[in-house]
Amino acid sequence: MNAHSGRLDGRVALVTGASRGIGLAVARRLVAEGATVGLTARRPEALAEAVAELGGPTRAVAVPGRADDAAHRRAAVRRVADAFGPVDILVNNVGINPVHGSLLDLDLAAARKLLDVNLLGTLGWVQEVCAAGMIVRGGCIVNVTSIAGGAPSPGIAFYGVSKAAVDHLTACLAVELAPGIRVNAVAPGVVKTRFAAALHEGREEEAARAYPLGRLGVPEDVAGAVAFLAGPDAAWITGRVLVLDGGVTLAGRATG
Repeated sequence: MNAHSGRLDGRVALVTGASRGIGLAVARRLVAEGATVGLTARRPEALAEAVAELGGPTRAVAVPGRADDAAHRRAAVRRVADAFGPVDILVNNVGINPVHGSLLDLDLAAARKLLDVNLLGTLGWVQEVCAAGMIVRGGCIVNVTSIAGGAPSPGIAFYGVSKAAVDHLTACLAVELAPGIRVNAVAPGVVKTRFAAALHEGREEEAARAYPLGRLGVPEDVAGAVAFLAGPDAAWITGRVLVLDGGVTLAGRATG
């Protein structure tokens, strides 16, 4: 791992959905900037591999569990605090999309699960870190949403609805938690991860043609933006959704 910049020295971060993809890239970047990190995801084996990659238990700890489980959220915040100190950077990256197709055919049980994880889980993590003292000490929260929350995205419409709600939640939290806590979001387009495989696998060149910058995103594109919003250079930014989309929404497309 490269020598870190020191911009986040002494900071303690908690990154959800961090065993692979965007979440792991974010954790990797935060560690490179000097932070220690707690990682959450469902699979213990993948989390253990992530911790090893990030430098072992002096740099990262893992707490497996489900984002929609309040007991898991509480345990994760406590475990990170025991290892490194209180959380002062929360990255709400975890998200699911178990449904695809028309809203008229949407299974409402699956829709409720999606909201439980993507929206209520996000709020639940915020509540936990605030209850653990961030509301007093101050800190920074970055939510990972999607450009699908900004415009209709056929096939993944309800996922977009959940992310639009997270965008609005970000703004509401920014006002309610100011001045001590800054709350922002990043909204990626299609990023080459397993989560987004259905949107690009087998047709990456075709998908990339819709993007003025000529390529799809990679997890490191998102990680850099999250690190910026979590760092001192973003000290006067709150309540904003930073779109990371290679220009695709400017071209009239909104798939993410």
